[in-house]
Formats: sequence, C-alpha cells, structure tokens
Amino acid sequence: MSERKVLVTGATGLLGRQAVKAFGWRNNWSVTGTGFSRADGSSVIKVDLGNASEVEKVLDEQKPQVVVHCAANRFPDKVDKDPEGTRAINIEASRSLARLCAQRSVFLIYISTDYVFSGKPGEAPYEADAEPGPTNLYGQTKLDGEHAVLGEFRAAGKDGLGVVLRVPVLYGPALSPQEGAVNVLMDSVHKAQQEGVEIKMDHWALRYPTNTEDVGRVCHDVAVRYLEADDRASLPRVLQFSSEDKYTKYEICQLFGKIMGLPIDRIEPNTEGNDPTASVQRPYDCRLSTKALKDIGIDVSTQDFKGWWRREVRAFRK
Repeated sequence: MSERKVLVTGATGLLGRQAVKAFGWRNNWSVTGTGFSRADGSSVIKVDLGNASEVEKVLDEQKPQVVVHCAANRFPDKVDKDPEGTRAINIEASRSLARLCAQRSVFLIYISTDYVFSGKPGEAPYEADAEPGPTNLYGQTKLDGEHAVLGEFRAAGKDGLGVVLRVPVLYGPALSPQEGAVNVLMDSVHKAQQEGVEIKMDHWALRYPTNTEDVGRVCHDVAVRYLEADDRASLPRVLQFSSEDKYTKYEICQLFGKIMGLPIDRIEPNTEGNDPTASVQRPYDCRLSTKALKDIGIDVSTQDFKGWWRREVRAFRK
C-alpha cells in the first residue's frame, strides 16, 4: 500500500498529540502536525488557522489525504471570556479549513463535543442524529462549527469527505494537569491536603471520561474506512465516540484519592446542580451513543478509566 499523509491541527494539545501518535506508529502513514502558540516549527509546523493563505500553503506543501481538526477553544469558562476569539477558531477557521479541504478532495474529521446536547435528565443516551440543544456558548460554537464544516463539503458536492466526530470529556497523557478537565482534578486532590483548604466539587453532572489514545485510534480507523469506501457518500456524516465509564467530578476525586492514598475530607460534594446565575450552564447527562460507529464496523472499545490511572500513578512514583 502506498504511503498516505495526514495533517493534524492542534497537534500540541491533549488530543492532538495522541492523534499524531495513532497515525504515526503505522508504517503506511506520514504525519504532519500543526499548532500555533506551542509549535516549535520543526516537529510541529506553526500555522494560523485564521489565515487562509497559511492554511492553503500547508495543504499544498504537505498534500495530505486526511486532516484531523483537533484545534479549538475547548474550555467553556475561557470561551465565555473570549466569545469572538472562540467563534473565530471554532467556527470561522473550521469553515475555511473545510472549504480548502473540499477544494482539494481532502478527507476532514472535525472533532466536536457532547456539549452540543442539552443533557436534560432522561434524554441520554443521544444518537448521532438526535436534536441538539447546547446549554452554553462552547457547545453552541462547536455545533455551529459542525454545520459550517458539513455545509462547505455539501456546497462543493463532496458529501462524505467531511465528517464530525463528537467526543466527551477527555483524559490522557498530559504535559500539565491543566491541559484536561479530568487531569486537573489530580491537582484538586493534592490541594485538599493543605490545612485550611476547602473545595466544593460537582457531584451532579454525569461525565464519561474517554482516553485520548482511544480517540486517536478511532480517528485513524474512521479515516481508513472512509478513504477505502466505494460508497462514501452513503456513510454517516456525524459520528460519536465515548467510554461507558460514568463519574461525577467528585467521584473522580474519590478515585484519585484512593489511588494515591490521600484523604479527600476537605473536598465537599456539591449536588445542587447548576447555579442559575452562573454564566456557563453545564448539562446534566450527555452520554453519547456510539451506534453510528459500530454500524460502519469501527471498534468502540475503550481503556478502563480506573486501570489507566492506577498505571499512570504507579509509573509516576517509580
């Protein structure tokens, strides 16, 4: 088989690094990563996704068959503090990238989120074609990004070359705990060991933490499935991937405390749900159905959350 090329945006991020690895260890793939603030210019090319000429240049120089679009503003609280900047990257840059990929017949995977759904009690699990209803600006910008990406491929007559892959909260190998909403809870457990510290932790919203290594694998498998399909236009445009492991943030802290042998007496479970005055309203339960992936033969197995963290902590202590 001739060598294929993939371009990964956001390649310095929590998910992007694992997407690069997932393609990179396979012999028939050549991988190029792009980034911006953390790009070193050698292993990761610096590209401003808001600058169409820069994006055109990297596409024409690298000539990928696949683009995995991980780059995004993905932290809901930061999104609310910079709505225009978020719309620029999550929607407009994604629209521009999709248009340029469609022009070159490049297959694009747009990484989206479970936060496109309302998460009201009793609604989950959500199928890929369920009615969306974001509760916050982050979810809305990612939903708008989905529409922008799929719309560009549709307008170009290239249906089937652009797909959305929705994922829930992610965890995995991190450069710092602050990179992920799950990893950062390790910091909370450590801070709770200090005298006088009291931390309130959400014990209401249900989360399905999913490993970035598994998401990277699924991105590869989806790319291969669509590239090799004779009936690509008949394949689904929206896919969803998620672990079945279910936790509240407080339950994750309990698990981390147990694994590290640390008490969490100073972490107080908060079962009150959303503060109605808070700027960011989070959904209760956005469990994603993986049926669309299963239907096209993609492996949706995931690593065990407890087991992964036990191994991680054990390796750190050596």
